[in-house]
Order: sequence, then C-alpha cells, then structure tokens
Amino acid sequence: MVVSQKKDLLTLTTQELLVRRGQLASRLGDVEHLLLGSLVEQMRRCGKASCRCAAGALHGPYAFFTPRGARRGMRYIPAALLAYTRACLQRGAQAEAVLAEISAINVELLARRALG
Repeated sequence: MVVSQKKDLLTLTTQELLVRRGQLASRLGDVEHLLLGSLVEQMRRCGKASCRCAAGALHGPYAFFTPRGARRGMRYIPAALLAYTRACLQRGAQAEAVLAEISAINVELLARRALG
C-alpha cells in the first residue's frame, strides 16, 4: 500500500500509521550502496581535424554521474561500473520515496501528538 496523500493518512488510525512506518523503514534495506543524483550519457568530439568525429561520427556514448547537491560537475563513469551505478541510483530513488512517505506519516503523527 502506498500512502501518498494527506487525506489517505487521515483515514488510518495512529496504530496503523505506526505499523506502516515500521514496514517502510524495513524496506530501506541496503543503504550503503545507493546514489542520489543523475546519470547522463553523451557523445563527444575529440577535436582532431582528421578524426571521424569531425565529420559527425561522434565518440561514445560516455556516461557521467552528477551527484545531487554537489558543487562540482559531472564525474565520468567507466563502462565497467555503469550497471552498478544504475543500480545504486535506482536504490537511491526507492529510498527517497520510502523516506518521503515516512516523513509524511511522521508529520501526521506529530499533528496527532503521537510521534515517538
């Protein structure tokens, strides 16, 4: 069950909210291997006038990871790490969704003076 709207939370009892929060927390799982950010694949020109890329056949694709909230830009991801990086990003997105729902439940519990 995904409780995504405040009106859905209002229909649950405090005990049901606490149970749901516990279920969500147990779904977080392996948080050591997650990434928050985005993955971009780009084609590039090398700049050599005699290279095939000068005529339009670009090199790549090359993958780059941009961490969320980072001050510095993209980081190159070697092809050997691309599948692992994608899996970590997927786990990060799933964890964010779970945390957002836990936060919404905690807000409702706080409003009921039952947060604890």
